[in-house]
Amino acid sequence: MGWGGRRVLRDRNVVFYLSGVVVSGFGTSAMALAAGVWAKSLTGSDSLAALTTFCVWAPTLLGPLIGTVADRTRRRPLLIWTNLGMAAVLLPLLAVHSSEQIWVLYAVLTVYGVSGVLLDAAEAALVAAAVPETLRGDFNGLRMTANEGMKLVAPLLGAGLFVQFGGVGVALLDAATFLLAAAAFALMRVAEPAPRPATSRRWAADTAEGIRHLRHHPVLRRLVLAGAATMGMAGLNGALIYAVVDAGLHRSPAFAGVLYAVQGTGSVLSGLCAGALLRRMPERAFAASGITVFALGLVLRTVPSVPVGLLASALIGIGLPCVLIAAMTAVQRETPSELLGRVAATANTLLFAPNAVALAAGAGLVALVDHRVLLLAAAAVATTAAAGCLLGGRGRASAPRREESVPEEAAGTERETAGGAEAPRDPR
Repeated sequence: MGWGGRRVLRDRNVVFYLSGVVVSGFGTSAMALAAGVWAKSLTGSDSLAALTTFCVWAPTLLGPLIGTVADRTRRRPLLIWTNLGMAAVLLPLLAVHSSEQIWVLYAVLTVYGVSGVLLDAAEAALVAAAVPETLRGDFNGLRMTANEGMKLVAPLLGAGLFVQFGGVGVALLDAATFLLAAAAFALMRVAEPAPRPATSRRWAADTAEGIRHLRHHPVLRRLVLAGAATMGMAGLNGALIYAVVDAGLHRSPAFAGVLYAVQGTGSVLSGLCAGALLRRMPERAFAASGITVFALGLVLRTVPSVPVGLLASALIGIGLPCVLIAAMTAVQRETPSELLGRVAATANTLLFAPNAVALAAGAGLVALVDHRVLLLAAAAVATTAAAGCLLGGRGRASAPRREESVPEEAAGTERETAGGAEAPRDPR
């Protein structure tokens, strides 16, 4: 059977890991929408509402530094205590009832952003110990599917809770999901190697070591740079969505929600197919194929037709996750365990920071340039990024295989599946 999700879900660690990620992601997606609505309702200001998103995303720029924490301690306890800590950090939001207390919301959201970077780094690093290499392609595809699925459902629930109970209701829901995620990670059985003593290296040197590994590894550098360019064009595309709906499709602004829903559905399907595809092609080919599909979607978005516009959204949703899955899969395989936290965090910074920058730039450009011209320019950049994935070298990187500490239960699953198909190229 081409889809390996069934084999993945037989692994006890994978089930608990995915449970923790899904539950936590559900609360995060609900809070992401509710925080902006909360700030808007308290202050009446669009700019102060937008500032909530900035508070959550700004710590991403410190990813290499924050990710070093994940390499200085065991990852499973770090995930457990960070989730428990975030459940406590959300409690001050229960006292926010007026615009004078809005600073509490921003402070909590900033800590939220820092914890998000740390959790992402620790989760990526834990995969190497918890999930056999032969299962990581399907595992990371399922993880992407779960995250995208939460983005379709959780914001609606968050909005409903906010209408009924205000921001306090959403904060309590998010705190509960952090507690459930901590419990899921606590139930995992992972034999992690002891981290290097923190006193043996300076913090700055440890951080630089992660950056250096990513910069000098030809496969990882190429994939992450292609991903950064693609995510930048995704940000530009996001800034143009209302111009596409209005000037292109001649629909009301609310129709953007339909396009986003179709795009999210495409991303869910992409995640489900990722593992099977990664068993049949190297990460660079998988990434290039996805970027090309994404670029085609951008081109089709210039056509003033609703059916074509829906198809374009589906193609964008299908293609965009591929480079993210491919890049993080390669990071997990080609990075030594002791560096994985800071390398994964650095990769996340490079992948997602261009999205925020291009979103802001696109908001200004769309007032000066026809949205169709910008979409075609974005498609050209994405096509160049796809070509860049395929240049230089063939197949997988030839890094020596590292001995990893794999729990006995997971090792049994690896032995069971090793004879079936070629080992997948690990995504996230």
